[in-house]
Amino acid sequence: MKKIFKYAMYVSLLTIALSFTACQDEIEEINNGEEPTAITANSATADLIQRTSSNDGSCDNIVDGTSCFQINFPYTVKVNGITLTIESEDDIEQIEEIFDSIDDDENLLDIIFPVTITAGDFSEFTINGLDELRSLAADCKEGGEDEDIECIDFVYPMTMFTFNVNLEQTSTVEVTSDRELRLFFKDLGDDSLISFDFPVTLELHDQTTIVVESNQELAIAIENAKDDCDEDDDDDYNDDDFDKDELNEELIECVWFVTEFKRDNVDQTPQYVNYILNFKEDGTVSTGFNGATVVQGTWTTTVGDDGAKLTMEFENSTDFNLEWNVYDLGYDKIKLFSGDGNRIIMKQFCEEDLLELTTGSIGETLRDCIWVIKRVKNNGEQVNRLLGGEFEFQTEGVITLTNNATVSEGTWTMTTNAQGRFVVAITIGDEGAVSFEWLLSDLKDRIIKFNVEETFYELVIVKKCVDDDEEEEDITFIKSIFNNTEWDVAYFAENNDESTELFVNDSFYLANDGSLEIRNPNGVVLTNGMWFVYRNTFSGKLEMIISFEEGSNYEPLANDYQILEIDEMRIELKHENDTGLYDHLVLERE
Repeated sequence: MKKIFKYAMYVSLLTIALSFTACQDEIEEINNGEEPTAITANSATADLIQRTSSNDGSCDNIVDGTSCFQINFPYTVKVNGITLTIESEDDIEQIEEIFDSIDDDENLLDIIFPVTITAGDFSEFTINGLDELRSLAADCKEGGEDEDIECIDFVYPMTMFTFNVNLEQTSTVEVTSDRELRLFFKDLGDDSLISFDFPVTLELHDQTTIVVESNQELAIAIENAKDDCDEDDDDDYNDDDFDKDELNEELIECVWFVTEFKRDNVDQTPQYVNYILNFKEDGTVSTGFNGATVVQGTWTTTVGDDGAKLTMEFENSTDFNLEWNVYDLGYDKIKLFSGDGNRIIMKQFCEEDLLELTTGSIGETLRDCIWVIKRVKNNGEQVNRLLGGEFEFQTEGVITLTNNATVSEGTWTMTTNAQGRFVVAITIGDEGAVSFEWLLSDLKDRIIKFNVEETFYELVIVKKCVDDDEEEEDITFIKSIFNNTEWDVAYFAENNDESTELFVNDSFYLANDGSLEIRNPNGVVLTNGMWFVYRNTFSGKLEMIISFEEGSNYEPLANDYQILEIDEMRIELKHENDTGLYDHLVLERE
């Protein structure tokens, strides 16, 4: 059976140790008149050679969290519920793309064991699970302090000589890669004598080359170059290695829209969502809503050993007046933080992006399919009774809301407000919780977010098409196992408070049409509900909405959950509440 190694990416993985021969204090050379200069295999020069030819394991730090080994291709991972086969370094970029698509920075990556790893000396190990990994992960140093040298490389092929104690040549070996060079040293004894067929060419990190004529010149070249570049041996893949010029160019390229804002641990997203920041090349920045009066300020950046920082100063908009750490930059998104209680997420929109959204195109998107309610908040309070309700935006401005067996009808219009922001006005006479002028705050293919300006009112809806030709394989699989199957509550906790015993006597019956029933041990239906599985296109995660009839004893189980694990026999679901506590539901089949 395959084992799965799970971890949250913000927690650093233990790392594996590299074994290197001990360095001597001085460069050791052996010379006998006209004979070739030789060094011993345990000399300081030989140590520099081995460190320069070590296997660099930092390319997959986003997967294993360590630079001291690399997982051999191919292998399989689950990234926020998405299964990927990693066959090359290019495939690793898909993982960062999925992580960068998530606003909440809570990323889960599962390695499917067994895997084979290659250490710095090109030794290979088969790892069958977490315990084996931890037994090997002991002494590796990260942050560029490990032994391998990455700022200079040998240019292959090269020819090596071995000698006996009388400096008589005993063999000639051609090496064509770092792997062959390290394995050549691995077969030598500490007192073995070796040398190169000089001249030898090396390539520096800036892709320039140098030529050396002796072991001494070789040692000096490596010593001089070994600290000349950033080896990026940490597991902070989000730094993206941008310099100040690249950061500035990205900031001024196009307009930035605020999608999330927290100041002094207070969520101010409703106040600032779709707020614009327009950075100019002359160091000025303007803020405000599109078409409204803007506030002028200044901005500066620094990039150093402590990371990239963006400082903004406004006289009349002090919430932005901080030195912000740049946590992530790329894929038209930037994430900023300052301390634990201040955070900004912004998305970049260029002119061609803005032209794609019109009242007509948004209206067409809404009419295209049914939309399931993922979340409704009125004045900061979750309206759980509407969870899983279905909107149908019809022509002629008619809208229906189906909530369990109840169907309500009203009107909707698509327009813009005085600031040019898109507004969907919904009026349903007997359902005041959704009857507002909803500002469009974000739209991404199959999920749309709305809010009411400067209030804590929120509406999030998810697209549900009856005949979905684009349905993912994962969702098709889930529907296949929910074929009127019976599931028991194996675990439930609300706000981290376990209350499994309240639900263990009854069973879930889930059908692949999205309906569910709760039945007692005698088969009597106690309550009805619905389920809906989808891919959250903002987070990239599989999620599941479960809802019940209003007043049901099972309402505490209703929620929009993230799917942590699902197969034919077990479902594990989690939801993080606004308090930072979790609702956790596990269903199992016998």
